[in-house]
Amino acid sequence: MPVINAKPRWRRIGLKNQHRFSGSTRLSFRKIALCASEMTPGVPRPVVERGSLTIPNIITLFRFLLVPAVVFALLAGDLDWAFAGFLAAAVSDGVDGFIARQFDQRSELGAYLDPVADKLLLVSVFVVLGYMGHLPLWLVVAAVSRDALIIGGVMLSTVMENPVAMKPLLVSKANTLTQFLLAALVLASLSFSFSLGGFYNGLVYLSALLTVASGAAYLVGWIKHMGGYVDTGTPKG
Repeated sequence: MPVINAKPRWRRIGLKNQHRFSGSTRLSFRKIALCASEMTPGVPRPVVERGSLTIPNIITLFRFLLVPAVVFALLAGDLDWAFAGFLAAAVSDGVDGFIARQFDQRSELGAYLDPVADKLLLVSVFVVLGYMGHLPLWLVVAAVSRDALIIGGVMLSTVMENPVAMKPLLVSKANTLTQFLLAALVLASLSFSFSLGGFYNGLVYLSALLTVASGAAYLVGWIKHMGGYVDTGTPKG
């Protein structure tokens, strides 16, 4: 006697699609977080179970709390505290990464939180320094627009069911490093009352050049991907 499946076919299909959608949604969120920080999805698989709160996670959450503290200190004129908070956030970024690698504390939560915390800190400080007149507004607009362009492209490609495979770009890593260095030196000069001189202008224009170059590189890659072309410029299939 044949076995009859009690679940209707439409219900089985619906459950299957629901599972597929939820998985792609989690993947898209992670891609957005990774691309905003110029990282690659090809990171080691988390060794900590999902839902576990690790020491690196706690340090990363502390870095989130430092963002409004640094912004408030800048707007209130407490430049020493603003520089100290930014420096503490930068140090904590290295500490949580070291602990995660050396003590097998990598987790899925950390893969989401860490790049978002870094980008949130950098963008917030850039915007406030631009508002206060310590960074050119055109540079702030270029930096924020580049990040919005990348995140928007990843979201759009995911919605269109043609997700982009993010790749680490050397120019993007150089851009992030230059922006962090520029923000740190400007905060240090405000805190300790010294002038950066011509070095300031050099960093500003270098940051602008790398911002445009990295944004253009991601845009070209995105257009090739969405147009059905591989990296060599030949059509897929």
